[in-house]
Amino acid sequence: MDCRVCKGRFREDHLEIKGVCPNCGDKGDLTEARAFNLMFKTFAGPVEDASHTVYLRPETAQGIFTNFQNVVNSARLKPPFGVAQIGKSFRNEITPGNFVFRTREFEQMEMEYFIPPGEDDRWYEYWVEARHRWYIDLGVRPEKLRLRVHSEDELAHYSPGCTDVEYEFPFGWSELEGIAKRGCFDLTQHAEATGKDLSFFDEVSKERYIPHVIEPAAGCDRAAMTFLVDAYDEEDLVNEKSGKTEKRTVLHFHPAIAPMTTAVFPLVKKAGMPERAKEIQQMLQEAGVRCFYDQKGAIGRRYRRQDEVGTPWCLTVDGDSLTEDTVTIRDRDSMAQERCAVSELVGAIRDRTRVWQRVT
Repeated sequence: MDCRVCKGRFREDHLEIKGVCPNCGDKGDLTEARAFNLMFKTFAGPVEDASHTVYLRPETAQGIFTNFQNVVNSARLKPPFGVAQIGKSFRNEITPGNFVFRTREFEQMEMEYFIPPGEDDRWYEYWVEARHRWYIDLGVRPEKLRLRVHSEDELAHYSPGCTDVEYEFPFGWSELEGIAKRGCFDLTQHAEATGKDLSFFDEVSKERYIPHVIEPAAGCDRAAMTFLVDAYDEEDLVNEKSGKTEKRTVLHFHPAIAPMTTAVFPLVKKAGMPERAKEIQQMLQEAGVRCFYDQKGAIGRRYRRQDEVGTPWCLTVDGDSLTEDTVTIRDRDSMAQERCAVSELVGAIRDRTRVWQRVT
């Protein structure tokens, strides 16, 4: 529906009050609702006629279903098992917006978890909890997440149940991913359309059946945006020397998803400190620890730069480092510092990553 006053365009089922423009209220003048195709239509080949019509895929899932028997036969799998895929999807959104949240081209992650008939409820509950827990385990604040069960009028005609994982963005609650019961609809439809047998024969029970499916489907861009929005923070700090309040911008990333796990600094650019700092950086990188080196500017400014990009720990090489072979570990969130032997650094970083909990 379009509003003739503000020129806004809306989905009829998304209106809070039926027939009322969300922007103009009662002053708005909405057109009649009309059909809208969410699929991108184009032509393949030199001739633009109905026989050459194709559509860009609106989801990545269907390739998994068409390859079901290939996977079973080549990998020798038995339900329950999952096949996951990541790739581009395209949808002709009515109102693109909210930065990368709703776009016409996006990166999608989907998994089809094939199960024996009758186990739908068990695995549905399992994957709803597992996907909800995934965000929390990677540092997203639990109070900013919720599970929303679809009402009957929202469900696809073949789906007996679907739950969305939602996050409270600055613009409101929005979906991160959905976990759906799809029954045996997809495999059945492909089998009927192609004449191919997409059933599974259980050698133990001697039963043949069409597997049912639980499908978690998530957007990569939405997940990335969520981690950024949730991690972003601005703190007011009092400068001990001047007494003035300063602003500290920090990303509270979980160490597992921070671009860099550590940053190594020489306190000053002399007395062998840069050389020793680079040796420590190389040691950490060879051990698989993502590490950044920086020697430009005052040490405080270097700390702030790493806070802004979410590096959990900064390691400073000073005069004592050259005589005692130790460094100072500075924590991004608490800003607390402690000494650590260079020989124990790799283990110390891994231990901190393992037990990390967000504290702001």
